[in-house]
Amino acid sequence: MSYGLEIRDENGNVTLDPSSFTMRVVYSGVVTGSNSKNFQTISVPGLTPTNGTAFVVPIGSYDINLSSQLETEVITDAVRVYSYVRGREQYSSTTGVTMRLIAIRFS
Repeated sequence: MSYGLEIRDENGNVTLDPSSFTMRVVYSGVVTGSNSKNFQTISVPGLTPTNGTAFVVPIGSYDINLSSQLETEVITDAVRVYSYVRGREQYSSTTGVTMRLIAIRFS
């Protein structure tokens, strides 16, 4: 007996079933900025700029007036987490804030 969610369109055609893959979390971990214009590279095998994305979210208390956001970049098989704003580093403050990094792979 098969089981799972199946979605059909107005004509009765299956558009989503248990064999469909949309997206999934492939990495979740805590990262802390370095308080310098630097980045850290987190290994996420199989992730590329064309099949995934990454973002950070605050954990615990977060002062929006004092804490800056970390910035992410997906590269092949990894995510880079920057402690400053890329492309404007000469104007950017650095941060040592701790956040949760989440990488998602989609197809």
